[in-house]
Amino acid sequence: MKKIVAIAFASAAMLSTAFAGEIEGVVKNFDAAAVTVELESGEVYTVAEGVEVEGIEAGKTVMIMFNDGTTEATEIAIVE
Repeated sequence: MKKIVAIAFASAAMLSTAFAGEIEGVVKNFDAAAVTVELESGEVYTVAEGVEVEGIEAGKTVMIMFNDGTTEATEIAIVE
């Protein structure tokens, strides 16, 4: 029984990381009211609740992590 539980947890961990995506780009527009980030490439991401957005502004290069199949940013980091 313990093996089955361990396998289930390991599978769940691999699946959660398998469906995560990331993109690097230059911010074209950050809308604080709508909490969206638009990249110069045209993609627009909605920032998930609790994600730190301090320092995000037009012209900054950022790395956005998101769940595949969505445009909800789960993490944003400024690339220096």
